[in-house]
Formats: sequence, structure tokens, C-alpha cells
Amino acid sequence: MFPNLGRAELNLVFGTYAADKPTETVRKYGPFLAFLSDQLTTRLGKPVKIKMKIDKDYDAAIENLANGSVDFARFGPASYIKVKNLNPNVRIIAIEARNGTKRFNGVIAVRTDSEFETLADLKGQSFAFGDELSTIGRYLAQSHLLNAGISGNDLSSYTFLGRHDIVGEAVGAGKFSAGALKESTFLKLVAKGVPIRALFRFENVTKPWLAAAGLSNEISTHIEEIMVDPQNADHVMKVAKHGFLQGSDADYDFVRRAIEHSTSF
Repeated sequence: MFPNLGRAELNLVFGTYAADKPTETVRKYGPFLAFLSDQLTTRLGKPVKIKMKIDKDYDAAIENLANGSVDFARFGPASYIKVKNLNPNVRIIAIEARNGTKRFNGVIAVRTDSEFETLADLKGQSFAFGDELSTIGRYLAQSHLLNAGISGNDLSSYTFLGRHDIVGEAVGAGKFSAGALKESTFLKLVAKGVPIRALFRFENVTKPWLAAAGLSNEISTHIEEIMVDPQNADHVMKVAKHGFLQGSDADYDFVRRAIEHSTSF
């Protein structure tokens, strides 16, 4: 599957999962991948084509990177930790920046007209999580609920709905008392008029772009250099508003702790 640099044409596959609508995913990544293809073509002296593979769930995307069905990918922290456990040779290319840091927010949202003031107020209520492997939509949210004295048994019910936007819309429609989603999706839904507000905000580490074990160091280094080059900022900002930073496995240690903590949920 992995590129043979002796071939006249180099074909790469970029993988991700549909945390939002697949059409939104294509809109977001397509232009940058076309730019990346052009840059790699120039650097390598041969035509480079990049195909996008969007899996419907986290598990499929994780397996595809672990087994080399895709060459590089953009994952959330929990998915990175899982794929790293499956294949320790998967490595970080770069980490998305957020205002010069590697952190951004998740949100536990409730309906605008609800009377909840703290996480503890959610005891006995219903809760919408995202994907079962979502960093924000499951692991970090569950860890913070546990810190507030709430386990799964303390909720009237809870369900995994998959995408962040579906969680927010379900809470706004009154189907659940609260739900966990990333802040950027939360803000988009609020702007659309979905009646939700933030009950609790919490930090997450930004997403890593990852190289499959079989992707050559030459190509992954070129991709990193293209991502972090200030001259490419206009193109990079289409997928990472604040650019990229160098990252390491240790950046994700606090997520590993949250995943372990969530086993008590």
C-alpha cells in the first residue's frame, strides 16, 4: 500500500472520520490536500496524488491507519492513543495549534432555558455523548462528570450519538438534558439558532496529524515542513486556523489519564 518512490506517480491516502457531516469534512480538507499534493510534487520531482478516505466511525479510521490502509491521517487525541497502542510505529507529523498553544475547549452544553448551574446539577438527568472513542464527546466529559460526583448510574440515561453536531442539536431539541461536544461546533450551532448554552468548558489537547508506520520518513518530513512553513499560512489555515506546532507523544498524557479515569464511569 505504501508508496514506492521509484514509481512515476506517487499515490497517498489521507484518512479521517466524520466527526461532523462528511460534506463539511470534504469542504474543509480538499483544498489543503490539493495544495499539499502540489508541494510534494515539486519537492519529490514526481507527480503526487492524494486521495481522501472518510470513515463513518472512529474505529474504522483507527484500524485503517494502524494497518496501513491510509498513509497519513488527522485524529483526535483518544483515537491517536488507541492507534498508537495498536501500532507503536505510528508517529506524529505535527500538532494543530490554537492561539499558539496545543489546547482548545470542549463544552458540556444544556438547553438555554434550563435551570442547571453546575455539573452536579445533572445528577438524575439524561446525557448525550458523541462517539464512544471521542476525546471530548466521551472520555474527557466522563472524567469531569466523575469529578463532579456523577457516574453513569447517577444519570437517568445516556447515549452515544456519534457526531458533535448531532449531540448539540439533540440537546437543543430537548431530547437530552445535556451533552458533550467541541466548542467550535457548539458556537456554530448557537449561531444557527440552536437553543443551547455552555454549562461547563474543559480543555483538550489539539489534534495530531499522523504518519502510518510504512510512510517513509522522507515524505512525513516533507509534509511537516510544508505544514509549519510560515509562507504556506494561507493554505494551512484552511485546515488549522492557527497553523501547526511540533508535537510529541507526551502531549497526550493527560488524555491517557482521563481515558483511564473514565473506566469508573
